[in-house]
Amino acid sequence: MTASETISLFEKYVMPTYGRRPLVFVRGKGACVWDADGKEYLDFGGGIAVNVLGHAHPAMSTAVAEQSKTLIHTSNLYYTEPQGRLAKKLVELVGIDGKCFFCNSGGEANEALFKLARKFGNSGGAPGGRALPANRYEMLTFQGSFHGRTLAGISATGQDKVKHGFEPMVDGFRHVPFNDLDAVAKAVGTKTVAVILEPIQGESGVQPAKAEFLRGLRRLCDERGLLLMFDEVQCGVGRTGEFCGFKTIAPDVVPDAISWAKGLAGGFPIGAIWGHAPYADLLGPGTHASTFGGTPLACSVALAVLDTIEREGLMRNARELGEYLIGKLRAVKSPLVREVRGVGLMIGVELTVEAKTVIEKMAEHGLIGVAAGTSVVRFLPPLSITRADVDEAVDKFTRALGSL
Repeated sequence: MTASETISLFEKYVMPTYGRRPLVFVRGKGACVWDADGKEYLDFGGGIAVNVLGHAHPAMSTAVAEQSKTLIHTSNLYYTEPQGRLAKKLVELVGIDGKCFFCNSGGEANEALFKLARKFGNSGGAPGGRALPANRYEMLTFQGSFHGRTLAGISATGQDKVKHGFEPMVDGFRHVPFNDLDAVAKAVGTKTVAVILEPIQGESGVQPAKAEFLRGLRRLCDERGLLLMFDEVQCGVGRTGEFCGFKTIAPDVVPDAISWAKGLAGGFPIGAIWGHAPYADLLGPGTHASTFGGTPLACSVALAVLDTIEREGLMRNARELGEYLIGKLRAVKSPLVREVRGVGLMIGVELTVEAKTVIEKMAEHGLIGVAAGTSVVRFLPPLSITRADVDEAVDKFTRALGSL
């Protein structure tokens, strides 16, 4: 089937919920992907931080093939070994006692965070027997944040553009300025139950939280009896050089819950949350569920991805190659580049022109990136990239800028 034939199928049969570019990808290998016309691209978009091992990694292929021969799905009314092993692995990687819940996506993982917060707010208490007001449900989120496309997710998101046409929003979310601890303290009210944030905001252009901001939030939450929850759907799973993105900023902070998805199974659908031990049993039987959450197949692939990340030292590679890539991008001589910022292999280049225009030119030169907001190009490549990949990507990016 030709590229134009595939695109015509989408135009006739697929809802137009995405602003798709006229590229039809047919196969990938490592950090590269090929379109229907045979053109090769260096993929530094990574499926928007999903393809942590790149394309067609043998560890993932083997896990899918082997597990599919034994057990693909069974209801969560029963136990399966892969889900138990994955939960244990995630708790060990966080390094703090807790438990996990499994779902299928980042949006679902954040819904689980919202429900955990509301359940806590309706409990009327806190660890140690401290009495707190009942019926607390309000959550503080941040301007520039992104927490998914569900109704609660867009209500939590601090960007108006995702809300238009879906009003009224779900009640219980208030947006405050990012990295402004005083603003958070002033916003806490009698109904406030939690603070939810991305340690590194992705969709607004790769904006890291400050270390003292995270530490200050922890102190404030302790003082006011609030939960501190981290949305690590984009910045987690080793992308910043640590499994938990917040640990690259303030490793001494202990959150109460974390959400993950995207890179957790390297492209196979899965989402998860971790809850700190004092709150891990709040969502008891009948309070939350997911038909496809934590299937043996999904969990086996996630275990293979996590084992590969550890075995091949990919978090160290993300730290080292991220620093190298940031340095190379900052050395680009172009009046179109305003600022380069990032942590590990989560990098944003702020431009003086629309990111969309540059993304299109990058594709013409065989490089894939992802836009954030109106003027930021994100680079979210596989954690397994090499220095040669970085050099090639920066060369293509430079030539794309020069062609404008």
